[in-house]
Amino acid sequence: MKQRLPLLASLALSALLLSGCATAAGSVSAPSDVSTPAPPTALSEAGHTGGGHHSPGSSSPAATADGPSEAALMVCGEQPMDRLTAILDLDPDPHTINDWADDTFTCTYHLAEGDLEISVQEAADKASALKYFDAMQALAKDATPITGLANLGFPAYETADGSAVFQKDNFVLQVDASDLPATLGPDSITRNALAYQLSTTILACWIEHP
Repeated sequence: MKQRLPLLASLALSALLLSGCATAAGSVSAPSDVSTPAPPTALSEAGHTGGGHHSPGSSSPAATADGPSEAALMVCGEQPMDRLTAILDLDPDPHTINDWADDTFTCTYHLAEGDLEISVQEAADKASALKYFDAMQALAKDATPITGLANLGFPAYETADGSAVFQKDNFVLQVDASDLPATLGPDSITRNALAYQLSTTILACWIEHP
């Protein structure tokens, strides 16, 4: 990563921890029985079902006994939406849809330039999540580890086409901006920088609400 990332990480965490992170309205309890995820090559691609236009309290899927955890629902919550709209100067908020399949909660943000996809794989435990993360990194094309202060103390990597992946506790977070152009928004932010900043926004919320 570029030298600016340690500063970005520090600023992202400081700002969010000071302002607080709201959990997604209508969220459900953590799954009581989550199976160990299959390697990424064996996972089926999550379908884009349900969802609707983003509005406070409307982006989370229907609560079920084995649905996504409250932490996973945050990827479709107010904090990443607010961060995204601020970075890209969007008005109104982009349309979102979400999906829960194969122990993965996915929130897709429909932007004029393409889709931004944020997903959380929920594993049975930290060791299983790390195993899944390692498999993802091994299979990813042009994966580069995120090191130093920029990884916030978690295993992390980025890809050349605009994805950032972090592993924390039993979660594997992926922000995939590969469908977007190389730069976007009024400040011509790169899709890699956008993926990283949204990742740190979500991680800051997870740190505050473990």
